[in-house]
Amino acid sequence: MAPRTSAELRRAWTDFFVARQHTSVPSGSLVPTHPSAPMFTNSGMMPFVPYFLGEEAVPYDPPRAVSVQRCVRAGGKHNDLDAIGRSPRHLSFFEMLGNFSFGDYFKADAITWAWEFVTDVLELDPERLWVTVHESDDEAEELWADGVGVPRARIQRLGKDNFWEMGDTGPCGPSSEIFWDYGPEVGPEGGPANPAAENRYVEIWNLVFPQYLRGPDGHLSDLPRKNIDTGAGLERIMAVLAGSPSLYASDTLTELVDEAQSVTGHRLGESDLGDIALRLMADHARTMTFLVADGVIPSNEDRGYVLRRVIRRAIRFAYLLGVERPVLPALVERTIDLMGDAYPTVVDGRDLVVPIITREEDSFRRTLASGSQILDTQLDKLQPGGTLPGTVAFQLHDTYGFPFEVTQETAELRGFDVDVAGFESAMDDQRARARAASKAGGVATGDEVDEQQRLLAEHGPTVFTGRDEYETKATVIGIVGDGLYLDRTPFYAESGGQVGDTGHIITPTGIVDVVDTTYGLPGLHRHTFTVREGTVEVGQQADARIDGDRRDAIRRNHTGTHILHWALREVLGSHVKQQGSLVAPDRLRFDFSHFEPVTADQIRQIEDLANHEILDNAPVRHFETTMNEARELGAIAFFGDKYGEIVRVLEAGRHSVELCGGTHVRRLGDIGPLKVVTEGSIGSNLRRLEAVTGMGPIDRLRQQDDLVARAADALGTTADDLPSAAEKLRSELKAARDEIKVLRRQAAGSRAVDLAAHATDGVVVARVDGTTRDEVRELALAVRQQPGIRAVVIGGEPEGGGVALVAAVAKGSGLDAKSLIADAARTVGGGGGGKNPELAVAGGRDASRLDEALDQARAAAGAA
Repeated sequence: MAPRTSAELRRAWTDFFVARQHTSVPSGSLVPTHPSAPMFTNSGMMPFVPYFLGEEAVPYDPPRAVSVQRCVRAGGKHNDLDAIGRSPRHLSFFEMLGNFSFGDYFKADAITWAWEFVTDVLELDPERLWVTVHESDDEAEELWADGVGVPRARIQRLGKDNFWEMGDTGPCGPSSEIFWDYGPEVGPEGGPANPAAENRYVEIWNLVFPQYLRGPDGHLSDLPRKNIDTGAGLERIMAVLAGSPSLYASDTLTELVDEAQSVTGHRLGESDLGDIALRLMADHARTMTFLVADGVIPSNEDRGYVLRRVIRRAIRFAYLLGVERPVLPALVERTIDLMGDAYPTVVDGRDLVVPIITREEDSFRRTLASGSQILDTQLDKLQPGGTLPGTVAFQLHDTYGFPFEVTQETAELRGFDVDVAGFESAMDDQRARARAASKAGGVATGDEVDEQQRLLAEHGPTVFTGRDEYETKATVIGIVGDGLYLDRTPFYAESGGQVGDTGHIITPTGIVDVVDTTYGLPGLHRHTFTVREGTVEVGQQADARIDGDRRDAIRRNHTGTHILHWALREVLGSHVKQQGSLVAPDRLRFDFSHFEPVTADQIRQIEDLANHEILDNAPVRHFETTMNEARELGAIAFFGDKYGEIVRVLEAGRHSVELCGGTHVRRLGDIGPLKVVTEGSIGSNLRRLEAVTGMGPIDRLRQQDDLVARAADALGTTADDLPSAAEKLRSELKAARDEIKVLRRQAAGSRAVDLAAHATDGVVVARVDGTTRDEVRELALAVRQQPGIRAVVIGGEPEGGGVALVAAVAKGSGLDAKSLIADAARTVGGGGGGKNPELAVAGGRDASRLDEALDQARAAAGAA
């Protein structure tokens, strides 16, 4: 019977491979020790890295191992934190089932055992299993098809996704993955190769074949000892056995979700936020429990910082659900109860783990109580889809200890952005910039946040004149550090995805260049500046001028964003909703909800719709009205559900009506041509487009014309004839390669006759340099076919370096090919041979000892 629980699966996995002479190795710590390791152990092979690299002797006899490794992906390169709870396929803590061979068995056994386990032990339907191999790995495909009987229609070849590398240099090799088909109700057909079907075809086991060594120059050479490294996700397999595409269907996570429901009083299905929170708390409970048990302590640095973030995210989501009592102690205790049998370290550490996490929750709940009120007040003041100033985020962090990532997450849940650059500048450079600005221009310094609050109280919000004019007469009301404040300004402050304006401000005594404009506080424009000449003083009259050309480009891209949004909904469906944007002078970026990649044909339809709308040159109307009137007009707003009574509506042509506080063109024709340049995924059911308008498509067309012209010139043809010329060249190259293969075979045949003529007692041992490894093999086979030849050993220094050794013996000769070159291979620093008694192939690194190695082979053949 197939395993029904995680405990049964761990036991079945271990027993299966122990029966095949693997040593059962306990899970290693989540804190890896190898110098090349990431922040946390994130794969099953991590504890075995020294054996794979040959740095330590393998302590298992035979050199095989099986393990169930606890893993964390949070922080650094491998970071899934932002997707936790939102996606049913992402976890920060997971268990990786692994079987490993250190120079022992290779592909044939790994593939055979993998298929036997999934079909016999797990009892999965073979008709719903798919396999991928690397596009170059003929051997793996043959083993899957002819060895275990997978239909070739369900074996797909992929590129870089099926090639494993430890780093820029070092061991690497192709991989092969087993996928489970969840069926047509989950996604389209097409197998794992179809990116639109990623939810339907889910990888459950990855078999890595590290058979190469990548040198500093990128060259791949055969490893003297080929290894096996496989990883199967326990939660993924449990989800398959439960018949659900959600990892939270695995029994341990189901139990922890139930515990989260119990401690919060919320149930799955009541709300989207509640579902995210319950899943996140279940996942994070395991992560925090095991990290603390493995010695990581919450702190503000490195691993401790990531742990603290995990703990605080769980608390924050409970807080968002209105849960004011502690939730983590019960979740941690339940985690230990559920997983303590498999991982005794969490049981042993219970008295440390529970108090540490309890104290973290108590402390952070006090921080939340003070900071959340201030943050909510500031967010309430923003325009729909606006950006929280970095200075506000800094004040929350610096004064109230409110973590910046919590500010970001809270803002995101309400549909707002946060000025990350402004926060980082305030954190790292505020004092240094203030000193530099004071020296350069004699400006005043002080506590900027307090000064902003005073300015807002005394002068009121900055009057924004930039919708009607690019130059404004104003009064300087404040200067703090590199921030300058005016009573009125044409400079747009960054918000709603639109970047802030740049330009310059002129007074009777000086000129400053404005390098960015943001909100110091809601309603208060902060002009970040550098001094060009002289000094600028508070109370002076000023001439504020924005960079008009830059603003025009931004306006084109911003109105273009709205037209693009309309076109996306027309082509892809009304489910498309804006999830974020960037409007800059050189491009626009648009994030939206959609469940599959946008095809090239759909991109063309979207571009055609948008450009036809632009060519109609309909007027653009941008006006203030009440929220009720905006709703009656059908205005779309996707940045949150809180708005003031008065809102700003953009009518961009005949079809697009949305709430927007940005700056826009006066007629659609002012946008110019619109061209989509990239499209891709940024998360589950989230896509991102980038596009250009105005001169952007023209510049891009010129670049492409130049590329085509250079390609045509290189091929000696015209641009119009470039495709046929390229196809002709490809055909000629293929024909040339085929001819070279034929000639090499003929040459091998001729050389074989010559070598056979110098045989001694039917044995040929020869050195042949400057050929490929395949040619050495073909030559050995050709010599063996000559009359009277019992055995042949050929060694050489092939193209690309290293050593190639091939032994071939005649059937019935009584000789063993692998034995003939076993000592020789070791002499040149290599190994190999294979299991075919009549043909053995080996490699090595030390070509300087090749002649010595061939003498050993000659002696071995003579002794035999």
